[in-house]
Amino acid sequence: MAKLSTQEIIDAIKEMKILEVKELVDKMKEEFGVDPSAVAVAAAPVAAAAEEKTSATVVLKDAGATKIQVIKVIRDVTGLGLMEAKKLADEGGNIKENASMDEANDIKAKLEEAGATVELA
Repeated sequence: MAKLSTQEIIDAIKEMKILEVKELVDKMKEEFGVDPSAVAVAAAPVAAAAEEKTSATVVLKDAGATKIQVIKVIRDVTGLGLMEAKKLADEGGNIKENASMDEANDIKAKLEEAGATVELA
């Protein structure tokens, strides 16, 4: 018997009716002792756990209407001088890189309270 490629198997399944696919799954359970849907469900929590972030970059998207308040927060958080903080408020960009999630959320909250639009990357 010739070996089928993965793509050939997928193409064959696409042409099947739903009842035929169900029968195929039942046969796979019987033949291999594995429920294909259980494997997919078990893999989902592992993928979610792998994506959990421990650090983030705080990115200023827009200083908003109260730019002076945002500049004050930027200076407080980063220690930058007035001109550097103003430039960052005008142009946007990274406020803090590789901050812990707690610190990043704290900085984001302070900037949003001052009127800025911020995201964590």
